[in-house]
Amino acid sequence: MRLSDFKVEQWMNDYENDAIYNMTDTCVKSLTLQELLDLEDFDFSNLILDYGQITGDVELKKEILSLYASGTIDNITTAQGCLQANELVMNTLLEKGDEVICVVPGYQQFVDIPKSIGCKVRLIELDEYDWQVGVKKFREMLNTSIKMIILNNPSNPTGTEYSNGFLNELIEVCKPYGTYILCDEVYRGLNQEVSISDIYENGISTSSLSKVFSLAGLRLGWIKANEDVIHQINVRRDYSMISTGPLVDKLGWIALKHKDELILRAKNIISTNKNIVREWLKENPRFECVLPSGGTVCFLKYGFDLKSETFAKLLLAEKGVFFVPGSCFDKKYYFRLGLAQDSKLFKAGLNELSNFVDEHLIS
Repeated sequence: MRLSDFKVEQWMNDYENDAIYNMTDTCVKSLTLQELLDLEDFDFSNLILDYGQITGDVELKKEILSLYASGTIDNITTAQGCLQANELVMNTLLEKGDEVICVVPGYQQFVDIPKSIGCKVRLIELDEYDWQVGVKKFREMLNTSIKMIILNNPSNPTGTEYSNGFLNELIEVCKPYGTYILCDEVYRGLNQEVSISDIYENGISTSSLSKVFSLAGLRLGWIKANEDVIHQINVRRDYSMISTGPLVDKLGWIALKHKDELILRAKNIISTNKNIVREWLKENPRFECVLPSGGTVCFLKYGFDLKSETFAKLLLAEKGVFFVPGSCFDKKYYFRLGLAQDSKLFKAGLNELSNFVDEHLIS
């Protein structure tokens, strides 16, 4: 089956470079190469640029493992970003005729990759009031045909964070069926979120250095799962990649060796920006959002009868303010609001949004 256009990624490709104020990026303000190198005194001059260790440098895997509460390095394999990590999991474990449960609004990859394999995808809608959902909806759908549940925790674009209680209850529902739970945890790390791979034998965690660690350009991701799943993925992985390579692995090792510093940096940026949003919302009552406890993103709702795609294009053309519209997630009257970019630009971008509204939408 042919894959549909990836709406959010295509929008970013088409319009992001025109932005003065990128208000929709989900990565924490990116590090420069020099900022990364300054974290650790390491001589790269003798680094051999062969394929390196195929499933990931051992020292890198140890640092990745330190992000979790259980397991060994045999529970980890690397990928070129979390996007590829997710794809490897789905293409390895899912077959035509399997059934999958996904949560919406969410990341299109989780729905369309299973569909392209020939799976039946069942959708569960988040409650728009607080962007949460109860386990009851999953229980009503689960049966022996459900091969996998796919979650994003915390979630893009809503910022949804699934509580420990929710996950433990969901696991108990899944255990009798042996259902896999794939959880994209690329936004995990800012709020002591539990990892699904630490609490469920059939839990599969994916993540990367892109979001919280500010290193999207390294394209370094990973998968953590039980050893049988990792073995199956590594067999398929040989067909789509060889390795992430020693240079990227070493740079990733440096980043994760200094994870506490990078996480604190991310928390400070996001905390400042959340405060900016709170104050801005007080002055702009036609907008509202549920600010998340973790993650880097939320869904900004507006109270104007204007299509989100049209609104986003006008804002960009006139003010240089860039948003991904809610239409990319099949939701009206929303923008995806990233909370992790430079705070001065962030505040200025919100002010320009206010100016546009005052000039064109409020008479």
